[in-house]
Amino acid sequence: MSNDAIAPTTLDILVVDDHEMMLDGTVGALQAAYPDATLRRAQTTTAAREQLTAAEPNLAVVDLSLPKTPDDTSQVDNGLELLRSLLQDFPQLNLAVQSTYVKVLVRLKHEIDAHQGGFTVIDKSLSKDDMLLRIGWALQGLTHTKDIRAMQAGLEVKPEWLDVLTFAFQEGLQDKAIAARMHVSERLVRHYWTKLQDALDIYPEDSKKDGKNLRIITEIRAREEGLIN
Repeated sequence: MSNDAIAPTTLDILVVDDHEMMLDGTVGALQAAYPDATLRRAQTTTAAREQLTAAEPNLAVVDLSLPKTPDDTSQVDNGLELLRSLLQDFPQLNLAVQSTYVKVLVRLKHEIDAHQGGFTVIDKSLSKDDMLLRIGWALQGLTHTKDIRAMQAGLEVKPEWLDVLTFAFQEGLQDKAIAARMHVSERLVRHYWTKLQDALDIYPEDSKKDGKNLRIITEIRAREEGLIN
């Protein structure tokens, strides 16, 4: 992509990353590639929202493992919450997600599919040139999510199934407690389990083959696909 696809005088980029060295490196690479651009930075989700409220940029380059405030610890769920709000509140904002946890983006598949702006994914293991290439694609309004294997394979997971996974494997709740938290019946929770296992290609015979309980197999597969941390 040519760097003048957007007039330099109007190019405004926000970079969000909790690691100062990574933040400096990304900002430096962007400044060299777009010397007339305005580069903004944030290291927390709160600061990112403040920057977006002050001036909506052409592009936001966002990490996923972020703290909410400087005193908090970095968590992927914080970054996902921020990204979800950006997709909802800024439907035409160009976004580039730069993270080592790109597989968790499968949790936002529907929101990403509906997004009107550019959306690209940058694994932090990629080279600087590849990073700039994908940022260029985002600025052109292109979508590139090939690195998210579960999304590429067409994995469809409903929000309520993700809630079941979170309650079961991150909070340690049994079906009865999960049903109470979700305000549904235990029977419906069990139905969610079967639908989730079907989506993950997990079947009853797998427990005999692997010698593991189906729930354990589900947890392992869900973590592999990035559905839970």
